[in-house]
Amino acid sequence: MAGTSQLPEQNYQDDRPLEIMAKAHERVRTRKPSLIHELARVATGIVGFLFLRMRPIRARYVWKPGAVIIAPAHFSNLDHFIVGWFTWHRVHFMAKSPMFKGFLIKFFPSGGTFPVMRGRDDKEALYTARNILWRARALIMYCWGGRNRKDRLPEQAKWGIGWVALETGARIVPAAIYNSDHIRDWKHDWIRGKFYPVTVEYGKPMRFTVIKNPTRDQAQWAADLINQQIVALQEDLEARQGKRHPRICLAVKTVREECRWIAYGDARLPS
Repeated sequence: MAGTSQLPEQNYQDDRPLEIMAKAHERVRTRKPSLIHELARVATGIVGFLFLRMRPIRARYVWKPGAVIIAPAHFSNLDHFIVGWFTWHRVHFMAKSPMFKGFLIKFFPSGGTFPVMRGRDDKEALYTARNILWRARALIMYCWGGRNRKDRLPEQAKWGIGWVALETGARIVPAAIYNSDHIRDWKHDWIRGKFYPVTVEYGKPMRFTVIKNPTRDQAQWAADLINQQIVALQEDLEARQGKRHPRICLAVKTVREECRWIAYGDARLPS
């Protein structure tokens, strides 16, 4: 991902009325994340450390208390869990609205996750993000508007993260993630015992002077500056990590060898 390219246009949108998400926003704005947040943190931590061997670089940048926007690169559905694991905060997430269906409309907000309507300008999501930061909490927010599916990094950000940063004056910590793009192919790799080690690097915090009711152009300017830091950090991390080599988890390898022994006895089989 050495180069940069424009963000692909969204090919779908959520046409449901905004009012359907009102209770989800109200839950996140008025109450802290429940025990569901901690259970999800433990579960993803077990998967992350045993199989993905998550490793942080400069995690001290997200340890400081107070309002903070963690702005990571985005390649897989587990990125927010991976990036948020190394902070002491109970982190809030902004998630795409198609996930909020049925009982999940109540389930996700209880864990601190709130929706943003896909394919539309959703001011309610921005107001919820602003409310979270006003309460000195942590928020993970992607500036690309979705997962990057291309081989090159986007050079233009969505303006929402810039609007929230200017409105609140919160610290922004850019973050790069190495190898999480392989999680998208977990059905192909994990069944074969291939687990790519994931590295998260946090960049130096930045902060904007507070501007009340920033214009769209001002918000876009701030978002692009944040994205520049993310892209630079991501490219530097990939250059230092070198070629990606999958590793086979010891537990999976042991189980696989035991199954071979049961099936074929002492005969050695090729990997």
